[in-house]
Amino acid sequence: MFPATLTSGYRTFLDERLPGEVRRYAKLAQGQNPEVLLIGCCDSRVSPEAIFDTGPGELFIVRNVANIVPPCEEGGEYHGTSAAIEFAVQSLEVKHIVVLGHATCGGIKAYAAQSKPLSEGNFIGKWVSLVGPAAEKAETQSGPDYVTRLEYAMVAQSLENLMTFRFVRERVEDGRLELHGAHFGIARGELLVRDPVTGIFGPAIDHEGKSVAPTSLIHCVEP
Repeated sequence: MFPATLTSGYRTFLDERLPGEVRRYAKLAQGQNPEVLLIGCCDSRVSPEAIFDTGPGELFIVRNVANIVPPCEEGGEYHGTSAAIEFAVQSLEVKHIVVLGHATCGGIKAYAAQSKPLSEGNFIGKWVSLVGPAAEKAETQSGPDYVTRLEYAMVAQSLENLMTFRFVRERVEDGRLELHGAHFGIARGELLVRDPVTGIFGPAIDHEGKSVAPTSLIHCVEP
């Protein structure tokens, strides 16, 4: 039987939301034109649409374990995340790519703890092995606890890996595309953004609700 939670939610969508957004959905049926590609974790607690209060058509989203962007590689393998990046950049021509990490990430914890395989295929273990380069950097950094530092470092590593895609690098270099890193604290709903120059994560908005310029970011730790 189809999950009752989904059936109930769809009924609410039909009765309450769709009637007020008929024109929007009719327009979206003709195509999409999002300006932002968001690469996030598949963790059920971290919903980009909820965090950023966006509706259909506003974000092109790819989610995987630990919000990992693998290095560009051309071969006979299946590359789901790379395919999404290729489509968003080359076809949709997004203007921004955001890598969104989060607190208490299970994938990051699995790597840090060298957890036992969950199946014979060890799919998670093989995937989070890509955290390796970020782990080397996190071990040499000071600040919050190791797992949190590793979460930050993985966001930075994913941004570096994005630049290994030629079509991404070319658009960044000529100004058509911007890359951003961010980290979401589940407990308090706190969004930190990464300063591209210093690599420091700080609050996205100040105590007055105003956006914080990258140069004024302060170091902030998820409690």
